[in-house]
Amino acid sequence: MRRVKRFLPLIALAGVIVLIFAMGWNRYLSLDTLRDHGQSFRDFTAAHYLLSLLALMLLFAVLTASVVPGVFFLTITAGYLFGPWIGGVATSVAATAGALVVYAATRTALGEPLRRRAERDAGLMRKVCAAIDRDTFWYVLASRLAVVVPFHMINVAAGMMAVRPAPYALATVIGLLPAHIIYCWIGARLNALLAADPDPDLQALFAQFWAPMTGVFVLAVVLPFAMKGLQAAMRRRRGA
Repeated sequence: MRRVKRFLPLIALAGVIVLIFAMGWNRYLSLDTLRDHGQSFRDFTAAHYLLSLLALMLLFAVLTASVVPGVFFLTITAGYLFGPWIGGVATSVAATAGALVVYAATRTALGEPLRRRAERDAGLMRKVCAAIDRDTFWYVLASRLAVVVPFHMINVAAGMMAVRPAPYALATVIGLLPAHIIYCWIGARLNALLAADPDPDLQALFAQFWAPMTGVFVLAVVLPFAMKGLQAAMRRRRGA
């Protein structure tokens, strides 16, 4: 019975995923929704700003935890409604909350047994756990900044390794902020563009955003190497 209880959080997450796809709610995660209903969203946000922000964060956290693809479009919507700074911070915090749900579910089901086995092991697995424990913040931060690393793969791996939650959560928030601010800036720009042309070619629209997308490329390729260099320098300084 105890073994079954361990897997209840994962079963609950699977149930949420099935419900979302069964109801077809995932189809609304597209820019077509923003084009068709954007002004209604803006009107509601203007009348109920705090409620709208909290509702978006809750939805973002749930969708992140449920591993449903298309959350990127909700990030764009956050920028469209709240601008790059508030939208970027709000979605980063909400995504971290969703990531922690996946982390906790994986840790409950798999992390504790694997961690106990690693601690009994005198070989490579124990050394890997020790290295991640020692530098959890830097490992997670570099992975979050590299937007090409699958988001949920990090959550699941962190749960399976039973890493410390505090540095994991802090690194996730900080690591997500740059990309989320860029995506929310694109959403904020869409506000003006959709006002000028209510029925645009969305692919052509995104072609205009080559500069911020270049910024995302820099995050994916350049920053992780810079972070590794900084980490190595700090280690040398501590050892000196």
